[in-house]
Amino acid sequence: MTLWLRKSLFLRLLTSYILTVLLGLSVIGIVIALFTKDYIHDNQQAELLRKAENVNLAIQDSMQVNENMKNVLVFLDQSYDTRIWIFDRQGRIIATSTKDEVLIGKSVSESAVKKVLKGENAVTGLQLEGLTEPMHSVAVAWGKESNVYGGIVLHAPVVGMNTTIGQIRETIIWATLFGILLSIGMGSYLSWSISRPLRKMDQVTLQIGMGNYSERIRIDHVDEIGDLANTINGMAEKLEILELARKESDQIRSDFLANVSHELRTPLTTVQGFLEALQDSLIPEEGRQKYYEIMYQETIQMNRLVEDIMNLIRLENKEITLSRQAVDIQTLLNKVAFTYQNEASEKGTEINVHVENEALQAYADRDRLEQIIVNLLKNALKFTDQGLINLHASREGEHVLLQVSDNGIGITEADQEMIWERFFKVDRGRSRKIKGTGLGLAIVKELVEMHHGEIHVESSIGKGSTFNIRIPAMDGVMP
Repeated sequence: MTLWLRKSLFLRLLTSYILTVLLGLSVIGIVIALFTKDYIHDNQQAELLRKAENVNLAIQDSMQVNENMKNVLVFLDQSYDTRIWIFDRQGRIIATSTKDEVLIGKSVSESAVKKVLKGENAVTGLQLEGLTEPMHSVAVAWGKESNVYGGIVLHAPVVGMNTTIGQIRETIIWATLFGILLSIGMGSYLSWSISRPLRKMDQVTLQIGMGNYSERIRIDHVDEIGDLANTINGMAEKLEILELARKESDQIRSDFLANVSHELRTPLTTVQGFLEALQDSLIPEEGRQKYYEIMYQETIQMNRLVEDIMNLIRLENKEITLSRQAVDIQTLLNKVAFTYQNEASEKGTEINVHVENEALQAYADRDRLEQIIVNLLKNALKFTDQGLINLHASREGEHVLLQVSDNGIGITEADQEMIWERFFKVDRGRSRKIKGTGLGLAIVKELVEMHHGEIHVESSIGKGSTFNIRIPAMDGVMP
């Protein structure tokens, strides 16, 4: 039971509430009972003194006990509901307010007589001979002005006062029991309202600890418990995002390795097969040059793939920095077109360059901007036979608009969203005929974004494609 109490926050809170209320009510009850007893005692004493003074006023003109005095005492007894005795200067009782005169001749304590004869009120030490019943009594002087004939005693049984105090104590006990029941109810509710959400938090955090980051704490508290729940939910949300990012990263890494393996396996298999054939002398001497050429092209393809992979990794890791300056667009496009003119001619394709303003300049890294144009031009050459490729540049607001367009095979609308992915190849059916790493456009996109530019494609099947690149113009960034 003790161990359970330690582990149960609900029971600990409930027990604390009940003990606190019980202790508080008990202390309050005891204090009220003591103060009430003293208050009743003092109040009754003051009331008896007041009545005793009134009795003296009624009989102070009579120096001797007579029938008229007795009648007055009986009347006052009935009016005040208090017993009255008259004693002389020697302390002997000479008259009472009752018909029973067994107390006549009895003596009042000497100390009380002395106080009364001095004109003082006596409220203690009023023991009477032969009187054993506990009384609450007071004594005042009987007389007029300085003439004291004796004393007047008024007393009431203590039983009545004890009964009143007992009733007050009983009321306090019932109030304490009611308070305990009320505290149990309120304590149960408060303990439940605290322990229940904490139990929910414990269950949810356990699930989060096991890797289930989609769990959330659903409580309606707007206090510190609600703040804690929101904090835990925020932490779980961040962990869920990190977990999704990790899974996505793992998937990208897995796909990347699979694609690299696939791209390397094909040329390696070709080279290995040809080498084995050459080693086993299965290829005639006159045909070996052709196989050497094929193996050479495959090694170039593998070298290009490795170079593209390294470039893409460096771009994604922000290891490449740009040295931006004014780049003359006319000069750049003419150079790229001249470099690839022979390759285009072999396919019967023509490359045209058109710049609307010969003074047009872009604010870019010259080498990286050339790499962008070259990759797009080479991509157009792959898919354009006996066609036309246009390199066009114009001014568009604060940007230079570069367009590389062809009238080749085109790209389907579904593939247009995927061409920027690594290793994605549009013409999968012609992948053996058309060599490529599938990384060119991914590299282009990274380089364009590093220049704070943007790129998009417009294409239709059988009509060709147009790649639009927007790069900041030189005068658009100058102060």
